[in-house]
Amino acid sequence: MVLSATLTQDPSKLAQLDLHHPLLLTTGERHYKLPEELKSFKLLCQSKLKPLYLVSLLQSLQGEKSIVFTSSVESTHRLCTLLKFFDNLQIEFKEYSRLQRQSVRSKTLRAFRSGQVQVRISSDVMTRGMDVEGVKNVINYDMPAYIKTFIHRAGRTARAGQSGWCFTLMHKDEIKRFKKMLQKADCNSCPTYSVSSEVIESLRSVYTSALEKLRENIESEKFKKIKIRLKSSNVRKEK
Repeated sequence: MVLSATLTQDPSKLAQLDLHHPLLLTTGERHYKLPEELKSFKLLCQSKLKPLYLVSLLQSLQGEKSIVFTSSVESTHRLCTLLKFFDNLQIEFKEYSRLQRQSVRSKTLRAFRSGQVQVRISSDVMTRGMDVEGVKNVINYDMPAYIKTFIHRAGRTARAGQSGWCFTLMHKDEIKRFKKMLQKADCNSCPTYSVSSEVIESLRSVYTSALEKLRENIESEKFKKIKIRLKSSNVRKEK
């Protein structure tokens, strides 16, 4: 028997449980509801320009405590690495993922709770059951596939009667699916949050440079992993 308060709907993850003739039992009504004090917005952008829109949004939030959600651990790491190459970002952000040691994650969480770090970037799995006071904004860098995931993310803000904002970055082709998803939580309105085109243009040269540094970093990380594997293989052979 498996008990869960947040059972995933992802078929690939359910398959990993290797269940034989599973039977699902649920309690309570299956009704989704967003926090009453939550204000939701969508940001429309081309997929390749998402980092620029994220940077512009974070700068406009002026250091408010925010959580950025990505679709995977790899996406989290890639995004954090890319942001490090933006000059004069003036935003304290940290990666929070299973790729890090527990001691590093604990230090990041303490810094985020105390306000030393304003932005935490992570995937859904790493924030389940985690409560941090004072989170003003939730940013869906990658749009969630299910309303349950959206509610879980959005629920990190607008708590205990406090107001909160939720921003979702998406391509125009995703609008229809996004609206349909929100309707499952009786949400029929999600206005567009406008980002100045002048601001985006001003960041393009920095973005181009950051992308090139990211590519170099990815190649360097791959090379290091290969060296570690070879070294480990040689040690086993010597034994």
